[in-house]
Amino acid sequence: MKQGKKILVADDAGDIREVVRIMLEDAGFEVVLAVNGKEAVEKFDETIDLVILDIMMPSCNGIDACTQIRERAQVPILFLTAKTAETDMIEGFEAGGDDFLKKPFSFTELMLRVQALLRRPYLQTEKEEDHRIVVQDLVLDTSLQQVLQDGREIPFTEIEYRILLLLAENRKRIFTAKEIYEQVWGEEYFPNSTNTVMVHIRNIRKKLGDTGSASRYLQNIWGRGYRIV
Repeated sequence: MKQGKKILVADDAGDIREVVRIMLEDAGFEVVLAVNGKEAVEKFDETIDLVILDIMMPSCNGIDACTQIRERAQVPILFLTAKTAETDMIEGFEAGGDDFLKKPFSFTELMLRVQALLRRPYLQTEKEEDHRIVVQDLVLDTSLQQVLQDGREIPFTEIEYRILLLLAENRKRIFTAKEIYEQVWGEEYFPNSTNTVMVHIRNIRKKLGDTGSASRYLQNIWGRGYRIV
């Protein structure tokens, strides 16, 4: 991958900021530093290729900063955190985050996450020839990258949209968590990646009002994976 990309790093701990800066610059990246979420939002612009946010920061935490940045761009966002409970992951993903890296971490772990996020083919905003996928009362408009339910737009994060699109394009095919992760995230699957997929599936079902035992759209086929009916 061509280096020289610009990465915004926000962490209120100066030692961690410095370590991450050294790691990234040694790998050929340009680094912009911020001491909290508020400064990260202020320093973010269209030249930033990736954002790394600590979750626990004063003035404006990583979740709030992620939400504000996501309103402006579809840049990949990686959380650095000592908090890895499922509720924290749900909150981070719902805010528009793409991945989590638990503290403490190694140079190899950081580089794997960064490289994978930068390789990911982010959805483009330009309108293309109209194409719609219909699943019952759901319409996935791939030209506008929208999901409509009974004509009402349902707000999805990019990852949620990509999961739903993968399943909708292959209706009734069962995808394992590994297949979903590798095709949507575009990176190597690890055992804990299953939890990441599960959290996103849960968020999708919640937004679609599909949380009952008899699923209208997304089915969890026990021991096999997920599909759209």
